[in-house]
Amino acid sequence: MGKIFYLMGKSASGKDTIYKRLLNECPGLRPLILYTTRPMRDGESQGMEYYFVSQEELKNFEDAGKIIELRKYQTVAGIWSYATIDNGELGYDHENYLAIGTLESYKKMLDYFGKDIIIPIYIVVEDGLRLERALIRERQQKVPNYMELCRRFLADEKDFSPKKLEINQINKFYENNDLEQCIMEIKKKLS
Repeated sequence: MGKIFYLMGKSASGKDTIYKRLLNECPGLRPLILYTTRPMRDGESQGMEYYFVSQEELKNFEDAGKIIELRKYQTVAGIWSYATIDNGELGYDHENYLAIGTLESYKKMLDYFGKDIIIPIYIVVEDGLRLERALIRERQQKVPNYMELCRRFLADEKDFSPKKLEINQINKFYENNDLEQCIMEIKKKLS
C-alpha cells in the first residue's frame, strides 16, 4: 500500500522549496495537490501549488461528498479555505504521494487514511530566520500583504504549539537551516 508523506511546518519554513525539490529528485513520488480559495500568489500556477477554486466550486465538491478535509481561515483579506478533495486521481493503494498542509489538516488526513498511510514530515526553522524569509517572499509580491504575513506568523505559534505537536505524536523534526542537509534527511525517511 502506498504512503502519503505529509510535509508541514510554520509559514516560511521552506515547505514549498522542499516540496518542489523532493518531487523533482524522488522518482515515483507524486504530488497531492490541495484546493484553495485564496488568491494565487505571484509565481504560482493552477494545478501546481494548489488548485485555485471559488467558494462556489468548493461548495459543489462538498455537496458531492468529495471533501476529505476542509479548513477555513479568517484572514485580513476575508475567509480562505483549503481542502483535500477526492477528485478520483488518488492511487494511494499503490503510489506514494507528497502533500503540504497544516497540523490540523494532518490530523484530519490521519483520521481518514490511518497512521500506516500518512507519514508526518515536520520542518522547523528558527523564528527570526523564518520572519526574515517571510519578509523577503512578501516583498516580491506585486502587492505585499504584511498584515497577513503577521497574522500567519502569530497564528503559527498556536497552530504548531509544543502541546499540539505532542498530542499528534509529531516527535521527529527536520531542521531547515541548511536546505541540502534537510532534504538529505527527508530523503532517508522517504526510502
